[in-house]
Amino acid sequence: MAISAEQDDKHLPLNSPPPEWIVSDWLNSEPLTLKELQGQVVLVRWWTGPACPYCINSAAALNEFHDMYKNDGLQVLGFYHHKSRSPFDQNTVREYVKNLNFKFPVAIDHNWKTLNEWWLQDDRRKWTSVSFLLDKEGVVRYIHPGGQYVKGDGVYEKVQQEIEKLLKEK
Repeated sequence: MAISAEQDDKHLPLNSPPPEWIVSDWLNSEPLTLKELQGQVVLVRWWTGPACPYCINSAAALNEFHDMYKNDGLQVLGFYHHKSRSPFDQNTVREYVKNLNFKFPVAIDHNWKTLNEWWLQDDRRKWTSVSFLLDKEGVVRYIHPGGQYVKGDGVYEKVQQEIEKLLKEK
């Protein structure tokens, strides 16, 4: 299931700019801000470690979208949120990023600050593997509310269509 800008849900931040993220400890990149990314289409995906099958299964799609569209103006971002019972260790996250072959920027969303601000604020949303697609002006235009997208399934195709649509906009 995915949520598009056409659906009317006053609780979703569709068709408006999200607040600036509160993330740190960037991997594969210097720290980035929303303002710096204006002019690009931005796909933000929250993920956690290997215990999350949805995150692991979607990793290939994120890599594919990055490889296919990075030269066309897409910026894929991974936001890691720690869900493990073991203590947080940035070196472990670095290993996850390496093992998943993420070449795009990854930030750590300590204490889920941005995830809560953007998505979980009213606690009715149970998925934390959410994806947001922002247009070139920094406006949220599409939300995949959690779970996975894998090449060949309808959700993957929908995310890809939304990316392509936003890349074509002036």
